Amino acid sequence: MDTNLKNLRQRFFEEASAVSNADQLSALRDKYLGRKSGLIAAEKKRLGTIPAEQRAEFGQQVNQLGGEVEAELGRLAEGFAAQAEARALEADKIDITLPGTRPRQGHLHPITLLRQKIEDIFVSMGYSVEDGPEIETSFYNFDALNIPVGHPARDSADTFYVSDDLALRSQTSTVQIHTMKRKEPPLRVIAPGRVFRRDTPDPTHNPMFFQLEGLNVDRHITLADLKGTLQKFVELMYGSGIRTRFRPSYFPFTEPSAEVDFSCYICSGSGCRVCKGSGWIELGGSGMVHPRVLETVGIDPEEFSGFAFGLGIDRMAGRMYDIDDIRLLFENDVRFLEQFV
Repeated sequence: MDTNLKNLRQRFFEEASAVSNADQLSALRDKYLGRKSGLIAAEKKRLGTIPAEQRAEFGQQVNQLGGEVEAELGRLAEGFAAQAEARALEADKIDITLPGTRPRQGHLHPITLLRQKIEDIFVSMGYSVEDGPEIETSFYNFDALNIPVGHPARDSADTFYVSDDLALRSQTSTVQIHTMKRKEPPLRVIAPGRVFRRDTPDPTHNPMFFQLEGLNVDRHITLADLKGTLQKFVELMYGSGIRTRFRPSYFPFTEPSAEVDFSCYICSGSGCRVCKGSGWIELGGSGMVHPRVLETVGIDPEEFSGFAFGLGIDRMAGRMYDIDDIRLLFENDVRFLEQFV
């Protein structure tokens, strides 16, 4: 073998034996097999200086050396790849004898938790749960509820209109109209759901909030039935000893109408921060279903009567969970929501 080639071969294997990582191997490959500046390429350029009768043998020797270099570099590359794979497997190995990691579970939203509790109470009292569309015609949102044309509730300053005759429902009372048109009395239903009003957001108001409507229609239903029902509800909701009181009010779809309060479950009526020192907490509006509402849905008010009531779920959640600002319930801040289970 040519002396230069023999020395080059010896030098390569000495340097190859000192390679300890893939980066050094890459540098060694460039040094010997680089197309322009590689040492093997430099030897091939010497071919023109070799006597003609020796060129064939010299060319074979250069190619043989190039093959040996390529084979050794490939062997080293396989070794480093195997080592890298072994390290990766070692780092990623799983001890199947160790106990598993339980994934973190989510939980229901506080409004959903309260809504389910309220539904359970009324279902235990014989009520069924009804639902209805959130976009309603003027008939269901106003006309059937005895809200006449010109009433402030119909104004676009209070109601979100989609078109001239369609609007986002402003109360779940619309569901009682759907139910009474679809079913014959006796009826005992509740209708929880979202409602929409043009309220300016503040700690106690939101343009979208959750409400629960209750309806009971049957023969011989009286105001005493309404009082007894809501009294039983607050006892099951907040504990025995809770009292209720009814204050005269006005709602177009009930007559007579009343605002309902219950004694504070924190201070037992003596006055505290939750009840603002009054000893009473507002529950919602209520009353006997107006005869015109019954007539509109085809129920004879001479034969049947009924009561209805509406509860604000958001405000109840705010008091139950001691939340000063109900807007927090809709901001989807995980730091806030993860407090509730």
